[in-house]
Amino acid sequence: MNPLGDNIIFDFVFPNELHVVWSVMIVLYPYITGLVAGAFIISSLYHVFERKELRSIARYSLVASLVFLGFATLPLLVHLGRPERAFNIMITPHFTSAMAGFGYIYLMYMSILAIEVWFLFRGELVERANESQGIKKFIYTALALFDLTINEETKAFDKKVITFFAAVGIPAACLLHGYVGFLFGSIKANPWWSTPLMLPIFILSAIVSGISVIIFKYFLVSYIQGFEINDKCLKTLSSFLWGFMIIDVCMELLELLSISYQQTGEWEILSYLIYQKLWIPYLVIQLGICSFIPFILLGINTIFDLKRSTARACVFISSILLLCQVLAMRWNVVIGGGMISKSMRGFSSYFPGIFEKEGLFTAFIIFTCPFIILYLVDRIFPLFKFKGYDQETVALTTDEH
Repeated sequence: MNPLGDNIIFDFVFPNELHVVWSVMIVLYPYITGLVAGAFIISSLYHVFERKELRSIARYSLVASLVFLGFATLPLLVHLGRPERAFNIMITPHFTSAMAGFGYIYLMYMSILAIEVWFLFRGELVERANESQGIKKFIYTALALFDLTINEETKAFDKKVITFFAAVGIPAACLLHGYVGFLFGSIKANPWWSTPLMLPIFILSAIVSGISVIIFKYFLVSYIQGFEINDKCLKTLSSFLWGFMIIDVCMELLELLSISYQQTGEWEILSYLIYQKLWIPYLVIQLGICSFIPFILLGINTIFDLKRSTARACVFISSILLLCQVLAMRWNVVIGGGMISKSMRGFSSYFPGIFEKEGLFTAFIIFTCPFIILYLVDRIFPLFKFKGYDQETVALTTDEH
């Protein structure tokens, strides 16, 4: 129900605002970027903070972060009418441009991830080069940069480099996705976006979505490949997910509370946006179903000692719901904010197309590509089974049960 009454009508929209300009592609862009940051945080918890129970998922998380990062800017390129002009922000820099700044941050973070992944796989590349013949040997040698030296000293050096770049990557990951929140929060003309809480909300929601997608993929790959899930690892992941989800949802509620408490001139149209236009996607789906249910399920799993099947069901369902929660948040921020007329007296309408250039089918293809690439990488370099790993996984699972 609209707290301002049902007799208020907002129907004045300028002719150039009949259509929402930022559509599904701009929803997908921060969503994929968030998966990058969240997945990298999991890997860093193992490499930097030595959370040994996360070893079974750390390797996959790091590679997933790099793969998702490779597709993070693709929705933006699809949205642009002349995507080749995107490179102009790099070759003709304008240091006061917010988007140009994102280009430099993106390039820096891509370099950090690429270097860390290379050092992570260097030992395996050397081993495969030594075991192969012919063209395969040349390919693995080239990937190892023609240095096949492997001993305890090089292994120790590789580990130090991985730890260093994992530590540097933590603020870089926060900066990458925090910058997305900054882009929205700095648009003063839109009251739904212009809030200093937008930046931390985007960072926290990125971590939530990143942990959720790794948990989802962990279940999926274990089912396909037939290996046993490490329950100690899953318990740790669910605890971190529950904690970050609580902070994230609290920040979102504080944002709503602060806007409603201030009662500024824009609150009239914002309240209509929240209680009428976004009643289902924001209040029911985002804050209701996809926030409250995971809070209960993850809380029960964290506090109580559940049976293995029950605990896994709670975590798996929560991961899916929280992926939907963050996607709904992106939708409500981008589409919801884009619906507000500059006159503050009306709303545009938006319904996504199916097979349009920026339609749902295109979004589905873009979002599916990283998972396909991850599957192909896992077929070449098994991300859950590598030398010295299986024995430790068995030991951890045995200690747990």
